[in-house]
Amino acid sequence: MRALLPSNDQQLVTMADVEEPTRGDGEILIAVEAFSVNRGELFLLAEPRPNWRPGQDVAGTVVESGDGGPAPGTRVVALADWEGWAERVAVPASRVAAIPDQIKITDAAALPLAGLTALRVLRRAGALWGQRLLITGASGGVGHFVTELASAAGAEVTAVTRSAERGERLADLGAAAVVRTVEDADGEFDVIFETVAGDVFTSALRKAKPDSQIFWFGQASKEPITVPFSTAMASHGVRIEVFSYHYTPAARDDDLATLVGLVAQGRLHIEVGREAPWDQTSEVLQDLHDRRIRGKAVLTVG
Repeated sequence: MRALLPSNDQQLVTMADVEEPTRGDGEILIAVEAFSVNRGELFLLAEPRPNWRPGQDVAGTVVESGDGGPAPGTRVVALADWEGWAERVAVPASRVAAIPDQIKITDAAALPLAGLTALRVLRRAGALWGQRLLITGASGGVGHFVTELASAAGAEVTAVTRSAERGERLADLGAAAVVRTVEDADGEFDVIFETVAGDVFTSALRKAKPDSQIFWFGQASKEPITVPFSTAMASHGVRIEVFSYHYTPAARDDDLATLVGLVAQGRLHIEVGREAPWDQTSEVLQDLHDRRIRGKAVLTVG
């Protein structure tokens, strides 16, 4: 079968023939029809590990299934361990959800990693009614989901994005304010979601109320966090938690099905900023790197 492999050059990926995947115990084999790309995959492709193949967000049709799993022919969305940028992939059954007819395959493919990250970090933050919430790097996939879910849960959301045009949709999804920089955000915040790192993290820390929460789960700038001692001392009782994408203590096996249900009910909207055939993956990755894509980028397998 065909799959996209790291290319170790400016193209980042190349199409090649690879062995067919084998479904293990507790896994489902999926014929991939669409996949989405994530910024973390972009970073990993810059320095790929030996024998590693990219791809986590996939949507398609079940080819083989085990006891209690969706029947062959069922449309599903899934979060693969890796190797999802291929014609077929084996995925743990606990990370698969059926797609109802009203959701397009290409929209569903944009849901797993970003949606699960948003849902689980928000759950970790606790009750949000009346809370002031700040999110940096908000015009990406996670930022759109956080904005809509947090606003629906009663939070007053301030979204930080470098482009006013990219921020318009965030206001539509419920953001009370959309600003260009953290410094432009008005007042202090009860909950801060930080996805950029570098100086942005330090600026966000200065906006934290005493006894507030900061959740750091992204490094879009690829810069390390540096916090001046005076800033740290002034942040009385601020709790900082660090997460690796969707892997949080608030994870549950039915989370992906929950997200699909919210989309089907019209309570959560998937923002696909770019859709293209998978032979254009290199170009899409470059545009993602250059921040020319709002929301998610989806590639169709054909």
